[in-house]
Amino acid sequence: MSSNDQEFLVQKIRTQYTEKQHTELDALKTLDAKVKRPANVFAYTYGAFSAIIMGAGMSLVMTEIGAVIGLASAMVPGIVIGVIGMGMALSTYPIYKKMLAARKKKYAPEILKLSEKLLQK
Repeated sequence: MSSNDQEFLVQKIRTQYTEKQHTELDALKTLDAKVKRPANVFAYTYGAFSAIIMGAGMSLVMTEIGAVIGLASAMVPGIVIGVIGMGMALSTYPIYKKMLAARKKKYAPEILKLSEKLLQK
């Protein structure tokens, strides 16, 4: 191992044990995550839930689950449940965009102020 490689490895290990100073760039990244995280969490959970609803409707239509739970004809309820789930899935993205836009509007002055301060340096 060359001395440059050894020095790089030592520095890499050393940085893991030194206390990191909080900079304004870290604050900007944290603020950006604060804007995006709630919209992302909503989109993933609501989208997954709507996919499960849609899948439940498809299962009623395509399998014998309806007979097992006591439905004489599971076709109509399965189609209705599937269409509801599909509508929910299709509405996920517009709701996500509205949530994100509202949060951007709320935090925009603070983010712009901090980013201007960083760009002036």
